[in-house]
Amino acid sequence: MQTIRSREQRTALIFLLPALILLLLVFGYPIIRAFWLSLFTKNLGTELQPIFVGFDNYIRMVGDGRFWNSLWTTTIFTTASVIIELLLGLGIALVLNQQFVGRGVMRTVAILPWALPTALIGLAWAWIFNDQFGVANDILLRLGFIDTGINWLGEPTLAMVAVIFADVWKTTPFISILLLAGLQSISPDLYEAHSIDGASSWQSFRQITLPLLMPQILIAMLFRFAQAFGIFDLIKVMTEGGPGGATEVVSMYIYSTVMRYLDFGYGAALVVVTFLLLIFAVVLASLLLKNLRSRSSQF
Repeated sequence: MQTIRSREQRTALIFLLPALILLLLVFGYPIIRAFWLSLFTKNLGTELQPIFVGFDNYIRMVGDGRFWNSLWTTTIFTTASVIIELLLGLGIALVLNQQFVGRGVMRTVAILPWALPTALIGLAWAWIFNDQFGVANDILLRLGFIDTGINWLGEPTLAMVAVIFADVWKTTPFISILLLAGLQSISPDLYEAHSIDGASSWQSFRQITLPLLMPQILIAMLFRFAQAFGIFDLIKVMTEGGPGGATEVVSMYIYSTVMRYLDFGYGAALVVVTFLLLIFAVVLASLLLKNLRSRSSQF
């Protein structure tokens, strides 16, 4: 029996080996290359010639206030958007999982925002939040909630709210589709047996839906966390990282460092540290959600 299992494992490894090699080339090589470049100073001061400096770029990062501000901004944006998207996505998935007339059309309409290009969505929301002729101010003025137009993208807090709102509108359908697939895999017999035992709808949700849906929630959360942490195009189009760096996330800072200031060595160091922080955050979130899943299954 052990020999057959070992043979199957070797066969599976042989079939997976080409894909693993491809992943190593696509994902591994750029990170290794970035780490190697981060050990050099390569900017206009060196006439774009690499000069080996060891870990000086990483030491420089410790005192770089702009980097820490961009990291804090990224954390706020990622946390807020992912939490809101998970809650809204779960609610939409529960609604779309019900039987009603036009459910197929509603499912198609619900996925449209996610299917549109992010840069196009960012441009649209930048026009919506325009302080002079934007739709948002026009609606609020007509309803009498405000007397003058709000400078949505010109105030630090409001600009962050605006980009989070746009990101939530764009990517909540992705969460809802993933969770809807998980809901459809749960047998209706479980709910029927639970209701016969006298359980309420909330008890069925807490004791059946949530524990069985936790794998899909974990996958959706990890996907969205990684995407939100590396957000670039939406903020680039809407605010350019402004006003005053209020919406400058790490990816925007890296872009400015490399493309505007041509500081390739330090930019590579920023990429490496951001990648390591993302891996650490994803692993930590996975452990926390697995612990939450095990706790919820006990109720």
